[in-house]
Amino acid sequence: MGSLANRTVGLLLCAISALVICREWSVAEWTQPAKPFLVLVVVAILLFQVRWSRKAFVAVAMLISISLVATNTDWRGIITRGLETAAFIGAFFTVLSTLRTVAQTSPSIQRAGTFLAGQPPGRRYAALTVGGQAFALLLNYGSLQLLGSLVTANANSEPNLEIRRHRIRRMLLAVQRAFVSALPWSPLSFAVAITVSVIPDTSWSKALVPGLMTSFLLVGIGWSLDTIFKPRLTVKPARSAPVGTWATMLPLAVLLAVLLVGVVTLSALTQVRVVGIVAVLVPCIAVVWMLLQHWTENPVSTTCARIKTYVLQELPSYRGELTLLMMAGFIGTAGSQLFAPMMQATGFDPSYLPSWLILVSLVWIIPLAGQIGMNPILAVTLIAPLIPTATDLGVQPIAIVVAITSGWALSGASSPFTATTLLIGSFGGISATHVGLVWNGAYTLICGVVLSIWVITFAYLF
Repeated sequence: MGSLANRTVGLLLCAISALVICREWSVAEWTQPAKPFLVLVVVAILLFQVRWSRKAFVAVAMLISISLVATNTDWRGIITRGLETAAFIGAFFTVLSTLRTVAQTSPSIQRAGTFLAGQPPGRRYAALTVGGQAFALLLNYGSLQLLGSLVTANANSEPNLEIRRHRIRRMLLAVQRAFVSALPWSPLSFAVAITVSVIPDTSWSKALVPGLMTSFLLVGIGWSLDTIFKPRLTVKPARSAPVGTWATMLPLAVLLAVLLVGVVTLSALTQVRVVGIVAVLVPCIAVVWMLLQHWTENPVSTTCARIKTYVLQELPSYRGELTLLMMAGFIGTAGSQLFAPMMQATGFDPSYLPSWLILVSLVWIIPLAGQIGMNPILAVTLIAPLIPTATDLGVQPIAIVVAITSGWALSGASSPFTATTLLIGSFGGISATHVGLVWNGAYTLICGVVLSIWVITFAYLF
């Protein structure tokens, strides 16, 4: 029965992805009414397969739906929009995971990760941070798993306990901060995909340059803290040359170039949003990559077998992540329509607040919400409809995107409930709370202040 349920979930997620692609590319619009129904079927199946913490998200979604039915005459439209958001998130996760699954079996990617992890102390943090962004672009959360395991193995080869302890902390922080610094600009990040979908008149192309600046600040602050507060060792560590040369990174660079050039080219040639382009381009790259990996061993049949395994086995194995992300999107989208009248009833009107204060508050509210277990997707989809329009704020819409993605990145570094801190904590043998509040406490506060200044500067000077 479990096997049948897994196969059903995998096939339904692929069907939902196809429907989302049709919507993004304005093809076969008549198929769209099936999408909310398919989401409900997927969630109903996953409800019996996930742990209680994930069931709680489904329960909250049901309570919100019941409340909407009781209080809002447009409850059908609101719930449908919530299910549309859940479908979009499920589809985006499905297509991105295709690249992760093929990259994790690539010898060239493994060699590139080993090369980065083996860099000498003087340039290890910088190499892991810059190279880690490339891995984050391709593997998403898989980059934390791959690089985390590689750097841990590298550090554990050090016989001295003092050196090993410092090395694990510094290398894992470099990997984590590389991941979060890619969130504000990567076309494959949920931060960009969700934010530009909820803030009108914005796009990835408009967010790219300011997002890269946000990333530069996050990377620069992390590197500065690592350099300034370099641990003073009582013994001198032994130096060893890294395995490989910088040419080892060439396959990764080529793959990134193909991905980014493809996204930019299709974005310029079509009117399709970048998420729609990514939804088509990423699986195509993944399939071609599989063919190349198995070029000497019946490439077509082997690739078909791997695709079948991905759809029917690997994809359903992400049931916990899928339930959390999809329900977070639904709760935020539908819940915002439930809470907006409540906020109006209190007499609070954010449009009376200074524009700069609203922008800065977005940088801080999202990571603060993360401290109480609120996923960034939930926080953003819940808050975004309550934000005054860019016209009312007197800024460009993209300034709101810069503020939100900045806060999203800080949440990824500091929240004890995000996958980033949980994974880093598991590799470091410590709690996620220790990672978020002790290892990254000062980093988050300093980045919050600097990014607040950056957000205001961008909004009013650019």
